[in-house]
Amino acid sequence: MDFLNFPAILVAAVSALVVGFIWYNPKVFGNAWMQAAGLTEEQLKGANMAKIFILAFIFAFLLAMTMMQMSIHQTGALSLIGGDASKALPSYTAFMADYGDAFRTFKHGALHGTMAGIFVALPIIGTNALFERKGAKYIFINSGYWIVTLGVMGAIVCGWK
Repeated sequence: MDFLNFPAILVAAVSALVVGFIWYNPKVFGNAWMQAAGLTEEQLKGANMAKIFILAFIFAFLLAMTMMQMSIHQTGALSLIGGDASKALPSYTAFMADYGDAFRTFKHGALHGTMAGIFVALPIIGTNALFERKGAKYIFINSGYWIVTLGVMGAIVCGWK
């Protein structure tokens, strides 16, 4: 079974940008985020947006690859045999025949993505924000974005077979 689903990974990476367009829209959290970050519209103008979006997409692609590992449990079984299913013992083939699609749902992926957001992104963002002297509003807006985004990414990469 091949777990590397490039179309799903690409769509999951794009989903990070789509969620960001919505999340950081001025009518949603955009204005509150600018205030919490200590930024003005003037400061945000003039940036190289092509560079920002290209790098954001590359980073999102890397996260989507990670979400694949975090949300598809069968990748753990594949790693136990060294990653080459053609050299696996018959027990691996039997295991995959029995459990190859177990927990391969959008719901399960969303759960793992949300957990990654809470237990990985939130502590990282929170720690950085504390040292940057940012407040709770900044932490919750940015962490909320990543919790939702990783939930969506996990759902896509786990549920798309």
